[in-house]
Amino acid sequence: MISSLSIMMRKSILIPFLLLFIVTKSYSQELNLPVFTQYLADNNFVVSPTFAGIGDNVKIRANGLTQWVGIKGAPDNQSIYGDARIANRTGVGASFYNDRNGNTIQTGMKFSFSHHLILDYYTEQYLSFGISLNINNFRIDINNFDNGYDNPSIDAFVTDDRRTSNVNFDIGALYRNKGYFLSFNINNLLKKNFDDVVRVQEPSLLLNYQIFTGYTFNGPKKSGLEFEPSIFYQMFSSDKRSSTDLNFKVRKFNRNEDYLWAGISYRFLNDQFLKPLNIGPMVGFQKSIFYFGYAYQITTNELSAYNSGTHVVTIGLNFLQGLSDCPCTQGAVHK
Repeated sequence: MISSLSIMMRKSILIPFLLLFIVTKSYSQELNLPVFTQYLADNNFVVSPTFAGIGDNVKIRANGLTQWVGIKGAPDNQSIYGDARIANRTGVGASFYNDRNGNTIQTGMKFSFSHHLILDYYTEQYLSFGISLNINNFRIDINNFDNGYDNPSIDAFVTDDRRTSNVNFDIGALYRNKGYFLSFNINNLLKKNFDDVVRVQEPSLLLNYQIFTGYTFNGPKKSGLEFEPSIFYQMFSSDKRSSTDLNFKVRKFNRNEDYLWAGISYRFLNDQFLKPLNIGPMVGFQKSIFYFGYAYQITTNELSAYNSGTHVVTIGLNFLQGLSDCPCTQGAVHK
């Protein structure tokens, strides 16, 4: 009995300290919500505005993410992404998100524009440029503040929820050559504006760089199989920390171009290749205009003993389908 009580006490003390450690280590991610595996749900627009307007004329993806299930106050995120072609060589897109991590809440929206060019018609080489306007809101929710039994009073200066807003920009370029693609993004070009909402030291430079590259190729003839290995790299300018995703997907098409897919993602810090942050299997399907995807991320750090992993559900629609007169906005078509 004493042993069990001791273990429970150690857990109750350890979990808050682990959460504090993670929040401290990731403080500079404010207004830089981490990219999970949403982009692998056939929605590259999550990564870069340059993908807006490529493929189906209108594509919508809604994501629900619950991180570290089993830990109270763990991050929870909902987002929706949509992009469309408005001319043969032009695309637009928008995204909206709501993210809660304990008593901190972030909401925001992003509006994107892209333009696509033909480098060489016969070898199917295309170059795209994109820009996004980001509007982010950060709030500290004081409703759950509790100083405990020994000091029940709240700071007299904390009288309402503290809020701040920021506007920023992303730019990107995308090169495509048949099944190969290479995207380079520069995110948050502007320094962060400070006010009295946040009273801790944190970097004002939120600039970060992202590279997303991969290759899509068909399996044996008449097999209906398509394979897509890809890599996603992100590096923050403030402290030079960086991470990499190694991904692999396979799709199985039928005669109607509907398909099932499965994949896996391996994320690690670039100085700790053999110590992954998480490993995530994924499955999904597309039936007519409807899309569904599910991803599970297995936590491999100290929190693994206290949670059952991270779950991501994606539902989507592809509609108003039609081929553009310019091949630069036609998505990769299974052959």
